[in-house]
Amino acid sequence: MSCLEVTGGGLSPGNEPLPNIVCTDPPSRKPDSPGKTEADCTICVNQLNYTVSERVGPWWDVQSYLKKWTKHILKNVSFYVESGQLMGILGNSGSGKTTLLDAIAGRLCGSSNLIGDVYVNGCKLKKEDFHNCFAYVLQSDNLLSYLTVEETLTYTGLLTLCGNTNAIKKKVKSVMLELSLSHIASHVIGGRVFRGISGGERRRVSIAAQLLQDPKIILLDEPTTGLDSMTSNQIIGLLSELAHKNRIVILTIHQPRSELFKLFDRIGIMSCGELVFCGGTEEMVDFFSSCGYHCPEYCNPFDLYVDLTSVDTRSKEREIETYSRVQEISLSYQNSRIFNNALVNINAAKKEKQSASIPFKNTVSPNTFFKLWILIRRIVRNLSRNKIGIIMRLSQNLLYGLFVVFFLMKLSSDPSKGAVQDRIGIIYQSIGASPYTGMLNAVALYPSLRSVGDQESSDGIYQKWLMLLAYIIHILPFSIFSVAIYSFFVYWTLGMFPLWERFGCFFAVLIVPHLVGELLTLILLGVVQNPNIVNSAVALMNVAGILLGSGFLRSAEEMPKVFRWLSYLTFQKYGVEVLMVNEFYGLNFTCGNGAQSSNTTDALCWITQGDQYLDTTYPGASSRFVFDFLMLYAFVPALVLVGIISFKIRDSAMQ
Repeated sequence: MSCLEVTGGGLSPGNEPLPNIVCTDPPSRKPDSPGKTEADCTICVNQLNYTVSERVGPWWDVQSYLKKWTKHILKNVSFYVESGQLMGILGNSGSGKTTLLDAIAGRLCGSSNLIGDVYVNGCKLKKEDFHNCFAYVLQSDNLLSYLTVEETLTYTGLLTLCGNTNAIKKKVKSVMLELSLSHIASHVIGGRVFRGISGGERRRVSIAAQLLQDPKIILLDEPTTGLDSMTSNQIIGLLSELAHKNRIVILTIHQPRSELFKLFDRIGIMSCGELVFCGGTEEMVDFFSSCGYHCPEYCNPFDLYVDLTSVDTRSKEREIETYSRVQEISLSYQNSRIFNNALVNINAAKKEKQSASIPFKNTVSPNTFFKLWILIRRIVRNLSRNKIGIIMRLSQNLLYGLFVVFFLMKLSSDPSKGAVQDRIGIIYQSIGASPYTGMLNAVALYPSLRSVGDQESSDGIYQKWLMLLAYIIHILPFSIFSVAIYSFFVYWTLGMFPLWERFGCFFAVLIVPHLVGELLTLILLGVVQNPNIVNSAVALMNVAGILLGSGFLRSAEEMPKVFRWLSYLTFQKYGVEVLMVNEFYGLNFTCGNGAQSSNTTDALCWITQGDQYLDTTYPGASSRFVFDFLMLYAFVPALVLVGIISFKIRDSAMQ
């Protein structure tokens, strides 16, 4: 292959021109030719094996649950690819295509079950090298809905590249030009609620985000999933162009059209975790023909050969028959010249390192504090355009306050008319309902950010806890403003203790339950994928806290010792005590409003001062006011710290 090198085709983060490689003719040499010229980059996979162990029976059947069976997901997978080549990995569902990509990229959890090596330019990759070597485009496009294409790529560039902003913006424009995204640079990504760019354009944005770091090796998992045939052809054509610009592109694909046959330089076909064939497209036709499986005219060879190497499990007889056929094809491949040439290349790569070192991506990234600042800016930019979300976030507490005010109308100072009971009800509802509004906010907004954070942390851009911390910092002003609206409306409309200092305390206390509800939800969303389970868990914890700590159902003195000690772990205990003192301390009641009292009124007017109620129900609460207030606010940083630790543990567990 002859190539012309033309300078000035792109810009690096440091404003330095990058060379464009323009191929004057397609590659005509065989990939496995023993006398090939030295490539700029090579990757060889050597004897990859991966197993998983699963329990035989359900957890309630102890005898069968204790037994395990081992399943081989990958079996002795080996192949060799060079720069300028596009390799497609085909196979039916469950054949091990995605697992193979994950193994190559170093993303498999439980790596102790993974055996085998990956060599790049003859260098065996270490655990810490995988993130910095491969660009990985997932099957699903995890993009923020309210950002434009250019904003999405610019924020990714700011997170991954060092250099001044102008240089990064030039790099973004260069990548958009390479992937034909310039004409939609100002278009919003879109999502389920509103339309944005098309599916093919979203896929190109995901690829562009990976190209910002100038990777030499790009892995893509089913890049044509969910796309129509024309868009799929465009994506494969684009990937072929990227590969021929001195890159290696490896992708898994399901049922490609026959028109794409000539775009692939190498084809791998997997079945039952084995690579039953790997070679050039023309070699594939010749190989299967030599096995007695000729490709009829007007037949798609991809469909034909994937069907031939698939195991039919609809019946035992068909399974045995098709599995035997797959094993015969696999054995023929292992005895073929194609496989022997691949082994020669792999062994040569293992013994002789090429002059070039491992072609790492651009891994010089900003510091942690700058990344946190960029994440905050990105979250604010994305969520600030969600008008419905902002309105609901700011008004949901107010809507709940309207129900409370409509039900009570005005607080009385007469105990016989519910002056004490109504005040207790307001405090109960304020402490009990605030965590739910925080929970609803987190469940509605955080899952999309979690998906983006998981992908970017898997790419090694930042750790997951940074996304969590950025989201928490972002919610603070919204939470404060939302609680302030509720507090101001409810406190003064109902006529609670008429002092601004008392109102300030009421407002300050209610911020904590709202934040705690959202923080608890965030912590659980970090480890539990299903939002419905998180909803139930947070609701149950809130109910348990009200029962144990509030003293509304049963006073602390009447509780068993175990529950009494557990109550100190609930924020409701401290919040309720502070609000009770804030409302009842120094409050005077007027029995009968000065009218002539009766025996019934006297019986109901057993209390004339709020201090009497405090001494009876919450003894010593007045002396613990400052302590309770400080303990209440200690829950916020404590939960933030727990969230960061849990995310760090999850990060380390997935590595």
